[in-house]
Amino acid sequence: MLGLTVRWSLADAAEGVEDRLATYVAETSHARFTGMAGLRFKTWRMVRGEWFEGCYVFATSEAREEFERAFTQGAAESPGSRIIGSPPILVEACDIVAIAEGWDGFAAAPRA
Repeated sequence: MLGLTVRWSLADAAEGVEDRLATYVAETSHARFTGMAGLRFKTWRMVRGEWFEGCYVFATSEAREEFERAFTQGAAESPGSRIIGSPPILVEACDIVAIAEGWDGFAAAPRA
């Protein structure tokens, strides 16, 4: 499986940026990626005061390459960059070795 990680630093971001990011994901970004062609799933992760990232798993190399190309071209103006006040510090393609679904099942939700 084909992954992509996009990470921003929060080290120099304004206070409260984490809540603004969580609201943006819940109100806008989650809906944008739900049902997206070529995407198996996306997870948003954050460590307050340290970093925020999107972890993507794509169905095909073409889907990942197209998304990475389009995202990279506009990364500095992306919603995450505008909210944080700086562009991503990492855009990295990777291989997903395996995915396991736990006993309690997978729950797609716009806010944890």
